[in-house]
Amino acid sequence: MIQQADSLLEMTADGAGEEVKTVRHGPPTPYEVSRWMPDDCTPEQLDSAIQANCPVAPVTNWSHRPDTLHLPGQPKPVDPLKAPLPSFMEHSFFADDSLYHPELKAPQNGIAGTPVPYVITGDNVITGVLLACFMLASVALAHSHSFLARQAKNFFREPHHGTTEITETSSELRYQLFFVLQSCLLYALVFFFWGRSDSDAFVIEQYQVIGLYTAVIAVYYGVKAGLYTLVDSVFFDMKRNEQWLKAALFLTSMQGVVLYPAVLIMAFFGLADNTVALIAVIVVVLVKILSFLKCYIVFFKRKGGFVQNILYFCALEMMPLALLWGSLLRIGSYLKINF
Repeated sequence: MIQQADSLLEMTADGAGEEVKTVRHGPPTPYEVSRWMPDDCTPEQLDSAIQANCPVAPVTNWSHRPDTLHLPGQPKPVDPLKAPLPSFMEHSFFADDSLYHPELKAPQNGIAGTPVPYVITGDNVITGVLLACFMLASVALAHSHSFLARQAKNFFREPHHGTTEITETSSELRYQLFFVLQSCLLYALVFFFWGRSDSDAFVIEQYQVIGLYTAVIAVYYGVKAGLYTLVDSVFFDMKRNEQWLKAALFLTSMQGVVLYPAVLIMAFFGLADNTVALIAVIVVVLVKILSFLKCYIVFFKRKGGFVQNILYFCALEMMPLALLWGSLLRIGSYLKINF
């Protein structure tokens, strides 16, 4: 225990001050400790000194007097956590009814609001696929541009017998197959956005619908290549059949290259769906005209069979295209939800 001598100044009758020292037993007060400290001490040093000289004794005698923090004449307030629930909360009016089932969720009544219109710019999946196609197509064009330019240059030339043609390498063939898959994807996107309105809903996700369209178009190109191989092997020699298949592969792969800018503008710059669909139709018409001319050059130019060329073209080009169009329309109508 610290003993401290405090100085007190007492005034006498004549006005003279006399200092009287008293001795105090017990711990000092915080004020007394602050007087001991120098003037330039920091608050941290003062706090440490007060904690060291002014111990805090534990409270052993708590007050048991009643709480008076309420209005006069009112009963003592009740703890909210211990207050009893009202009768209407404990027992419902319909609790005894056999049709009362609070565990069942009530249906949401009302009319659904107008949905937010779909835009391609807000679809991260479609924009990501288009950007991936752009990067892969850039790599493919960088490695196969000379081969594609040579095919475009010799497209209308009649092949001579006995000459050796320059065949494509395995990497160039893979790049062409990539462009074919890109053509299938772009045509599927154009058909999906052209035939879709803001109120249309599908039984499956829209990405699955686009994937299904892409698969149907890829099957169309595969079946058409199989029909060409089967029919041409019966009526023509293997060399002409190979020339025609290479030309058809080149035309199919170039459709994805020509159509890609229009789809990209539709996705990022808001080009109308009908405009892109019109561009796709123009691309298809030009490809069919080129296919008709190439078919005539390869198979019927020497024989003078212009009518046979028309029959051949209608049977193996126009009929499969009409079947593809009808299949896509029927699949779209089956997948849409009709309200």
